[in-house]
Amino acid sequence: MAEAATKLPVKTEDKKTEAAMQTWRPFDSLRREVDRLFENFDRDLWRSPFGRSVFDIAPYWRGELKLATTPAVDIVEKDNAYEVTAELPGMDEKNIEVKLDNGGLTIKGEKQEEKEEKRKGYHLQERRFGSFERYFAVPEGVDTSKIEANFKKGVLTVTLPKKPEAQKPAKKIDVKAG
Repeated sequence: MAEAATKLPVKTEDKKTEAAMQTWRPFDSLRREVDRLFENFDRDLWRSPFGRSVFDIAPYWRGELKLATTPAVDIVEKDNAYEVTAELPGMDEKNIEVKLDNGGLTIKGEKQEEKEEKRKGYHLQERRFGSFERYFAVPEGVDTSKIEANFKKGVLTVTLPKKPEAQKPAKKIDVKAG
């Protein structure tokens, strides 16, 4: 039985950088340096045409993380669009927010879970709360007015269609002997 995907609204905002960026965090600079070290280590093996990854993933210091883990995200470039797929098991579309602002795509989510079990001899009550936020720089050539987000069976798929001029095939240039 096929279930229909639920479309989520993509919010567009233009905000200036937040004051939180101005807070001094010494371990964040260490993390940036370690990240840069690993990026430079494999740069020649997996160099992309953009110089960095297709989406310049913002490090953790850009947004405060409230969970120890963030959702797994796959980013794929297709002929006519980029596709961002995030695994969000156990979440509902009403708890997910997809936002486009300051040239980037932000995916936020919050999960609240309560469990209560009463049996003879014991009473169990658990609460779990957590949120996440992922930010991706949107590459040039994306038609931001046509971005769509769909949520189905715990998987969020955000489609960023390319503008027609960005979809032109690569031109092969012949090498002549000199």
